[in-house]
Amino acid sequence: MIEMKEEQERAILVAVDTGEYDAAVSLDELEELAQTAGAVVLGKISQKRPAVDKTTCVGSGMLEQIKNQAAALGANLLIFDHELTASQLRNIEEATDLAVVDRTTLILDIFAQRARSREGKLQVELAQQKYRLPRLMGQGTALSRLGGGIGTRGPGESKLESDRRHIRRRIESLEEQLRDLERQRSTRRARRKKDGVITVAIVGYTNVGKSTLLNTLTNAGVLAEDKLFATLDPTTRGLTLPGGQKILLTDTVGFIRKLPHHLIDAFKSTLEEARYSDVILHVVDCSNPQMDMQMHVVYETLRQLEITDKEIVTVFNKIDREGADTAGRDMAADYRVKISAKTGEGLPDLLGVLETILRSRTIYFEKVFSYAEAGRIQRIRKNGRLLSEEYKEDGIHVTAYVPVELFEELYR
Repeated sequence: MIEMKEEQERAILVAVDTGEYDAAVSLDELEELAQTAGAVVLGKISQKRPAVDKTTCVGSGMLEQIKNQAAALGANLLIFDHELTASQLRNIEEATDLAVVDRTTLILDIFAQRARSREGKLQVELAQQKYRLPRLMGQGTALSRLGGGIGTRGPGESKLESDRRHIRRRIESLEEQLRDLERQRSTRRARRKKDGVITVAIVGYTNVGKSTLLNTLTNAGVLAEDKLFATLDPTTRGLTLPGGQKILLTDTVGFIRKLPHHLIDAFKSTLEEARYSDVILHVVDCSNPQMDMQMHVVYETLRQLEITDKEIVTVFNKIDREGADTAGRDMAADYRVKISAKTGEGLPDLLGVLETILRSRTIYFEKVFSYAEAGRIQRIRKNGRLLSEEYKEDGIHVTAYVPVELFEELYR
């Protein structure tokens, strides 16, 4: 039997520097994305232009240079740091005789590799289908040439050969399945709210240490690698604070500059865990020279998701690394903490901040429960902070701090 091996993509990265952002930094990030997707990066090319060329993204002269360099290096793939139209894809392919993918396709490909849960896979496929539908004409050559490589992976790949009507039906089906899952999530959220459970969403730029923090605090066992989008599916775990109160921590998908709007739309139901949370933990890699840019991207993404009214704790992570910026500046945050999720340094301070926030959301409570009502005290232990519990002849004397919802329930 002859074993068929998939040929590894050998890529050249291309960007147009219009002055809107640091093109060199963006290309470095694109290189990380390409490597995460499994490609070998042979070179990076940037062209200064006042605007992206509507026909071929870069100028015709630069396109010829790219073709020659690809031939010299043995590259078989061009990855553009921009979102390309169907006609741009087709024109670049015809001019270079190379497979072409853009930044959005690359990110979608990584998501297709990382998705593990049913919902994650549905969300990725929905994003792929919506992005590829208007680009079917422009991707035909690339798909046949890649043979199962970057841009063709994931549950949506076989549908690209179908007609538009079939793909639209598939999109409708995916959206309906995701609506069903969202209804289930809404039911769980309503139950948590009724029980007075405080929820904390962990957000941040990709690869800042969100999963490491969740693992350190809760022993969640989530995959934590030094890669972009190492984990994709959200994970929720319980955490008992030093004072005894239990909260829920949810790790969300990492953000990135120019996060495709198709992904934001597809993952909106998952990202809405942040919208319906009580507190946002904004994790920042303070050892990254691009820390300020990454923080800006996170706040812009939260704004797109209409998450603007939450208490925010900015967690400056990786203070154990050489060159880390430990000044801890973030005027948009309500609280700021410096930690190392890896070594545990600063974690008591973080837990203390969470307890401070929870105390501000609770009410002092005193009541005498009959012995027949002893089971209700367990609710206080679980969702509040039990200060005292005395067993006397007339009943159980309790003092505690409890959430507003639980306060109202206990006095019924």
